[in-house]
Amino acid sequence: MSSQAYLSELFSLDGLVAVVTGGSSGIGRAIARALGRAGASVVVVARREAELAATAGELTAHGCRAAWVSADLSTREGVRGAAKDATQVFGEPDILVNSAGINLRPPMDELGEEVWDTTMAVNLEAPYLLGRRFGPGMAERGFGRIIHISSQQAHRAFVQSGAYGVSKGALESLARSQAEAWSPHGVTCNTLVPGFVMTPLNARLSSDPEKVAALASRTMVGRNGLAEDFAGAAVFLASRAAAYVTGQSLFVDGGFSVH
Repeated sequence: MSSQAYLSELFSLDGLVAVVTGGSSGIGRAIARALGRAGASVVVVARREAELAATAGELTAHGCRAAWVSADLSTREGVRGAAKDATQVFGEPDILVNSAGINLRPPMDELGEEVWDTTMAVNLEAPYLLGRRFGPGMAERGFGRIIHISSQQAHRAFVQSGAYGVSKGALESLARSQAEAWSPHGVTCNTLVPGFVMTPLNARLSSDPEKVAALASRTMVGRNGLAEDFAGAAVFLASRAAAYVTGQSLFVDGGFSVH
């Protein structure tokens, strides 16, 4: 067997269908690109139609099969509508990536119920509902991959973690519960944990050069993360190579978490 054939057997996503929420920007967009170029048919789900169309167009330009769905994942109706629309293009997904997130972090003593509810709806409830919709079907077919995008705030409180940190901690627990339920049937459920990544979600910190430099100094590689740093990890977790990896939180953070 040639090295190319061996690598294809391990990591190719040919014939698989992926749904990527938050796939129009940042880490989600980088993961959508990676999954598509690894062979998966990709449906990106987010709110802004122009960014969605641009992402799908970029994938198509690379010869990938891609489509997009505009949806508001802050409501249960929006999540259910997104799930329904996403399956209309390529069918039921084999891979679900929950990258959509909201990053509202007022000081704890100013944290109101509206921010709390919105944060939990987008960062936790939407992944739960999408997992509930797609996970059992994956288990019935004997193969599936669920990948959540978490945060350092799931493990340590800094820069006003607030409701955001709570939602991400719960998201990692959700992955473990999903793994317990569905991994005996071929469905792995894992979480990618970024460090500080220069994306629109982190615009508040990205606009402060001193804070950006300070965060980079906390890593072991000497720089902050880029969305593209998640491509390989996502393809690995989505592939057949990761069949024995489940319920795990994989840190992709340049050593931020251990420095």
